[in-house]
Amino acid sequence: MELLTVFLTSLGSLIALFLLTELMGKKQMAELSMFDYIIGITIGSIAAEMATSLEDDFLKPLLAMVVYALAAILISYVSCKSIKLRKIFTGEPLILFENKKLYKDNLKKAKLDLSEFLTQCRTNGYFDISNLDTVILESNGKLSFLPVSSQRPATPTDLNVDVTQEKMPTNVVFDGVLLKDNLKYTGNDEIWLKKQLKEQGASRMEDVFLAICDNNNKLTVYLITNKKNHN
Repeated sequence: MELLTVFLTSLGSLIALFLLTELMGKKQMAELSMFDYIIGITIGSIAAEMATSLEDDFLKPLLAMVVYALAAILISYVSCKSIKLRKIFTGEPLILFENKKLYKDNLKKAKLDLSEFLTQCRTNGYFDISNLDTVILESNGKLSFLPVSSQRPATPTDLNVDVTQEKMPTNVVFDGVLLKDNLKYTGNDEIWLKKQLKEQGASRMEDVFLAICDNNNKLTVYLITNKKNHN
């Protein structure tokens, strides 16, 4: 009976977590503010407690999860409406380096020592900070780097070259299944697709693991293989 209770409460906590996550919005770990991160950990802890709650009322941890989620949603809403409140709840960017000047007070405020700052620069490809114009600590804890103009990669605009805007490649076959809407989006039909697949060694749709159509209408096919790569 206890195992069944744990199973049902675990299932309930998973459903609650899913619904609350949908309400709170989807963010990558790197995009979370410190408050969002703490809220997420707290809700997860409460969900774990709810899953193993055998004697206590499972509605209590469920209510606590909802309260934390609603608090996160409310703070996210007011942060979007008020710049002042946004600074309080999510923080604001800090300039750590600009015009060949290191700002010691901002580094201290960011709890970032000079050694760690230089490590972050190196891991992002800047071994010589003289190649940088500005380094900013964003509110999510990540560093943003602006290289000096002479060190940044040249763009087609710099070279006065006209280029055609590329579009995102489209998956038309996924794990042996034809994606009809995607194929239609590329402007092709199944007759064209089957011809292209046959030319690339796929006699059946089921043999194709992935087929991608790029903006030049070129089809790239990856066949299903059961061989293991031991290299």
